[in-house]
Amino acid sequence: MNIALDATYSVGSNLSGIGVYSRRLMYGLARAHPDDRFEYCYRPHRYLRSLRETLPRNAHRRLLLKQNLADIFHALNQRLEGRTRTSVVTFHDLFAITGDYSTPEFRQRFEAQAREAAAHADRIIAVSEYTASQVERLLRVDRARIRVIPHGTDFPESVPPDEARENIVLFVGAIQKRKNVARLIQAFAAIPEGWRLVLVGAQEGYQASKELSGARGVEVLGYVSAIELASLYKRARIFAFPSLDEGFGIPVLEAMASGVPVITSNCSALPEVAGDAAMLVDPHEVDAISSALERLATDADLRVDLARRGRDRASTFPWEAAVELTWRVYDELVAAK
Repeated sequence: MNIALDATYSVGSNLSGIGVYSRRLMYGLARAHPDDRFEYCYRPHRYLRSLRETLPRNAHRRLLLKQNLADIFHALNQRLEGRTRTSVVTFHDLFAITGDYSTPEFRQRFEAQAREAAAHADRIIAVSEYTASQVERLLRVDRARIRVIPHGTDFPESVPPDEARENIVLFVGAIQKRKNVARLIQAFAAIPEGWRLVLVGAQEGYQASKELSGARGVEVLGYVSAIELASLYKRARIFAFPSLDEGFGIPVLEAMASGVPVITSNCSALPEVAGDAAMLVDPHEVDAISSALERLATDADLRVDLARRGRDRASTFPWEAAVELTWRVYDELVAAK
């Protein structure tokens, strides 16, 4: 089989969740199916940067063109370019349509691209049941065309116990309105002395600079390397992710896999990802977030229990499963032709 994938988002060292997904899927598929051919297609502004990377033996790079001769073209971020006879599109979220988190111009462009992709794709992969229901309802897609394939996570063989960790509340994600960082900072003010709130992620467009600059115990690290992030997951005693809207929430799984007890939101896809292995809070209520933080900060037994349950939960989301289920979608389409 000859599979072409939009590899644009896989380039670089500071990858977003979509970038992580793209890279793990691209390289995982090539590794799992060595006798098949893969074309990694890049938009012009990323093609030259991609030349620094070594590709699998059965993968080749090229520019993303409007026409493609591959058996299947897979658009990895809800934007369908490079159409071929058969196409698959992955939808991660629709928050740009449903929430007031973007400029009107971006929202209009995003919605047009999403509707175009939904209308022409032979199959749509949604990364959660929540996202699948949004695609079905908002983009009027027949559910029969949608396949739910969750993201995955890496799973360290061993993680430090609670007593070996530091009094760190860790947040990982873009520091922006949708991620609800301002309320998290307000809630952190109620936590006992001796704790630090460490924020990891891009700060572009953040509108709450006052909360960031003057808050007690708050450290803003921006982007960090994969090695630094892994170290923070091993050092933190609490992971807090009270996002307002997530199509999945990869950082929740990363924290669970690393043995960090998790506080996250009771809305969007986050309960679906966390299951019964996290403390779920109303992200709009500062008091709810602060109560959860205070309880975890003062209850070591609860931290240990949530860390154990989180590890068990994360183990059910291996990247290999996402790769295999995606290949089944390709097989299904080829068999139907």
